[in-house]
Amino acid sequence: MDDGGMGDEGGGMGRKDTVASPIPHPPSRDVGVIIVAAGSGSRTQTTELKQFRWVAGKPMLLHSLQAFQARPEVAMVVCVLPKQYVADPPPWIFQCDTDRLLLSLGGSHRGESVANGLEDLPPECEIVVIHDAARPLVTQDTIGRVIDEARQGKGAVAALPVSDTLKRVDSSGNVIVTVDRFGLWRAQTPQAFPRAVIDRAHREARDADRIATDDAALCEQIGLPVVVVRGSERALKITEEKDFALAEALSIFRE
Repeated sequence: MDDGGMGDEGGGMGRKDTVASPIPHPPSRDVGVIIVAAGSGSRTQTTELKQFRWVAGKPMLLHSLQAFQARPEVAMVVCVLPKQYVADPPPWIFQCDTDRLLLSLGGSHRGESVANGLEDLPPECEIVVIHDAARPLVTQDTIGRVIDEARQGKGAVAALPVSDTLKRVDSSGNVIVTVDRFGLWRAQTPQAFPRAVIDRAHREARDADRIATDDAALCEQIGLPVVVVRGSERALKITEEKDFALAEALSIFRE
């Protein structure tokens, strides 16, 4: 037996030349999220706040909170709540990373609530994502798409193209005209923006006493660039009582 040969081979095996895979660095935590949950939910015809009701296995707000905190680039999630719940929130809200959770005071309208959330975001949050708690089934793909566009310096809106024929009608229900649906999209949330962009949009809206139904519109009003990205049919906005059952049905589908 050639002991030298075995020794070389054994030595070779002991000195196996491999390059260890580098440990991936976590992405920079530069994303701040504002979840708007300050509404009264009056159209659901119940005394319990809509955003606190259970749907698809957990409270509505908790769905969104946990979805955003699942992303390593998220530095902080600010939940904007009605005044009476900021100091005394429901205990389930702490089923998350509490080091990345802040509670903020809701305003008299949506724009004011978002502005309050912006003030509470830490300075390292260079990208801001704004989401409605009433859309509990937000997908990770959608979140990623709006963040990617915001990193390119643009506002980004999750949306879906309109597929139905649209009719404009008068107060009596009479059809005035069929609206061309080409280029029309249904805006959803999340929406994402560079921090400087959304700060400016809200500051100028406040100074001019302007309001809008979403944050992208505030950017559009002052000529800041906004793009749409593909949203999700799962991103139903729960508005009325019947929407809870629809959300339960949608929750079993994956995209």
